[in-house]
Amino acid sequence: QVQLVESGGGLVQPGGSLRLSCAASGFTFSTYAMTWYRQAPGKEREQVAAIISTGGSRSYADSVKGRFTISRDNTKNTVYLQMNSLKPEDTAVYYCNARGYGRELWGQGTQVTVSS
Repeated sequence: QVQLVESGGGLVQPGGSLRLSCAASGFTFSTYAMTWYRQAPGKEREQVAAIISTGGSRSYADSVKGRFTISRDNTKNTVYLQMNSLKPEDTAVYYCNARGYGRELWGQGTQVTVSS
């Protein structure tokens, strides 16, 4: 079964950290580019961070540069998003996305809430 399963979301205070994970199954994870997106209430989904299949190149939205780090472990079929110095405006549902061979896959999302 092809699926992406996110985990690691939760409630955190401003300035805190969280690490999101996205476990992939049912496809050749190591050949797909992976991207984290987020969607806040009333806003459009936005790209947060992306990493190519080999992990050799990464990109970030300006709003998270220097605070978030995307990484992947192709031996564990998992992509991560380390989020530091979290702000209330980071509150959103975070989704992982796999793209390759004309195919696009989405996870179900994990809620991140940054609030005191």
